[in-house]
Amino acid sequence: MAVILGGAKVPSVTIRQGTIIGRVLQHNIPQSVEAFLGVPYALPPTGERRFMPPVPVNSSDDVIDATSCGNRCPSSPLMPLDGWSEDCLNVNIFRPQTRDATKKLPVAVYFHGGAFNLGSGGSHNSASMMAWSEKPYIAVNFNYRLGAFGFLSSELAAKDGALNVGLRDQILLLKWVQENIGAFGGDPNQVTLFGLSAGAHSIGHLVMLHNESAPPIFHRVMIESGAATSRAVYPYNNKLHENQFTEFLVEAGCSNLTEQETFPCLRGKPALTIAGASSRIFSRYEPSNRWAFQPVIDGDIIQQAPIRGWETGKWNEVPILTGYNTNEGAPFVPSGMSKSEEFIEFFSTLIPAMPESDLQRLDKLYPDPLKDPSSPYVEMRNIEVGSQFKRAEAAYGHFAYICPIRQTAHHASGGQEAPVFLYHWALIKTVKGGASHGDQVEYETYSPAVREISDAQDEMAGTLHAYFTSFITTGDPNAVPGRFPNRPVWKAFGGGWWKKNRTLMLFGDGNDERAGGNGVGIMAQVVDDDWSQEECEFWSERSIMTES
Repeated sequence: MAVILGGAKVPSVTIRQGTIIGRVLQHNIPQSVEAFLGVPYALPPTGERRFMPPVPVNSSDDVIDATSCGNRCPSSPLMPLDGWSEDCLNVNIFRPQTRDATKKLPVAVYFHGGAFNLGSGGSHNSASMMAWSEKPYIAVNFNYRLGAFGFLSSELAAKDGALNVGLRDQILLLKWVQENIGAFGGDPNQVTLFGLSAGAHSIGHLVMLHNESAPPIFHRVMIESGAATSRAVYPYNNKLHENQFTEFLVEAGCSNLTEQETFPCLRGKPALTIAGASSRIFSRYEPSNRWAFQPVIDGDIIQQAPIRGWETGKWNEVPILTGYNTNEGAPFVPSGMSKSEEFIEFFSTLIPAMPESDLQRLDKLYPDPLKDPSSPYVEMRNIEVGSQFKRAEAAYGHFAYICPIRQTAHHASGGQEAPVFLYHWALIKTVKGGASHGDQVEYETYSPAVREISDAQDEMAGTLHAYFTSFITTGDPNAVPGRFPNRPVWKAFGGGWWKKNRTLMLFGDGNDERAGGNGVGIMAQVVDDDWSQEECEFWSERSIMTES
């Protein structure tokens, strides 16, 4: 539907909370896109609702201006200072302007990343990804509460009902989609969730949140560089979380109070005070990667250690597309790490439960380049990094991302009939970062930032985009030809830990154009899943160390 404003037709949609007035996007995309921006999906989580589960919006006859992006949630660090507000629970919806109004379109909901402390839904170019898709769908991205606003954890936070409210925001958003997306032309029975890093971890937790009596709120998932078992998911009252909560109270000016006084004090502080305290605590723990304000095992949203969820065999059995990048750890380890003992100290601090025998095995599993000239971690690149950087980057990438992602593929493929598709992104973007965490995102959206670099980069972006949008619209990455119809058939992952013929799709192997090289490499190829198997067996056997 369209309405006339100022003599021009503008898109509009009427739902329970009012009439939503959008705008038309036409820049750098092949078709006009109707955008509805900054639409509230919950009441403002302010005042007495701060730190509490989100509350659905009220019914209304209001006219809602959805022509510009809504507020971003406070994040760490608070730069830039403009554009953010505690009143930030809003959603963006994009749909093709030209479409068959009699047919409901598949829906893709993007979960942004950022360590649960940074980011916003609008950071993903969902409009471009949707507009370039050969088969139409409706794209959605949204904000959820971050940092202390969304992920306070401690015994006292549990008593107050403040645990995992950022995840509860995500669940309410999906219920909002179920209720309202039909009015935008979307099919609530064809909802794909996809996201990167913290967004991917979130989706992993939703996959594990199994409830046979509740109707499904999603139907397939794409989990990029993340998993339910990624990094650390501790109980809410873990010593680390209790210490971080205590330090946060000091920074917020609410320490040395009784239990009954603490949360009223926190709710009475200006949002900037809470945001600043949250940012300082996150920054304090960031060098060790023991990040503050994370999802926790609360017995409800995250009911148990995620690895136990896989072992019990109960999860939402939906088609899964998941994968990792070669150098996932590059942004997260100290680039100046140069001493052998620093490598061991880094992991003993990161994983306090790891015994000395495991640390010794870790030392051998990733040979020290200062002691072993044949180590694959000897630094041969002309870059200024410490001698332990390449080694630490590989080990942390395996621990935090690559091996948990393979756990998802192994467990899900062995325990469900719905297909699982696994990928490995290997295109080198920079000399230091390699194929780093998140590098594939601008390719999946078919961004001009990559497709205009060279013919090879355009083909790489078009190939990945075609696979991903085909999965969004059909559940099969091969079903829709896209601009590169001769791409290889992406085989479903074999099934289970021990079965033969487990394969994945390897993207961009040998391409180093963006890092100053001449290699074009191979756009996409099906290969055996045998890379870093020994390392992943080591980390997978120790998942429970960071979940208990």
